[in-house]
Amino acid sequence: MLKEFQEFALKGNMVDLAIGVIIGGAFGRLVESIVADLFMPIIGLMTGGIDFSNLYFQLSGAPAPTLAAARDAGATIAYGNFITILINFLIVAWVLFIVVKAMNQFKKKEAAADPAPKKEEILLTEIRDLLAKR
Repeated sequence: MLKEFQEFALKGNMVDLAIGVIIGGAFGRLVESIVADLFMPIIGLMTGGIDFSNLYFQLSGAPAPTLAAARDAGATIAYGNFITILINFLIVAWVLFIVVKAMNQFKKKEAAADPAPKKEEILLTEIRDLLAKR
């Protein structure tokens, strides 16, 4: 059983999956930084300086000046945080779309460039055709 587990854990697919998870985590942090540090300030500037991370509806408690204070006071809908996460998702989805599209085009080029048939295949085809004529 231990040997089977070792074979399973060291298969190429398992290692590829582990690498994908690690790169995915790093990619997620990169996208979060792009959204928070690059896009959100630009969007905030275009919307008149609105800080999306501090947009909320306070449903209960005394009015609070910040999101953290509003959450401490009671029920709060933090729709600004949702907007930021939505932008984050759209960026990730767009990048993945571009990557998958590029990979599909690369695969199509590989498939279109079929190599010429081998000598054995040509010979076997000729033999088949001769046998079919008999």
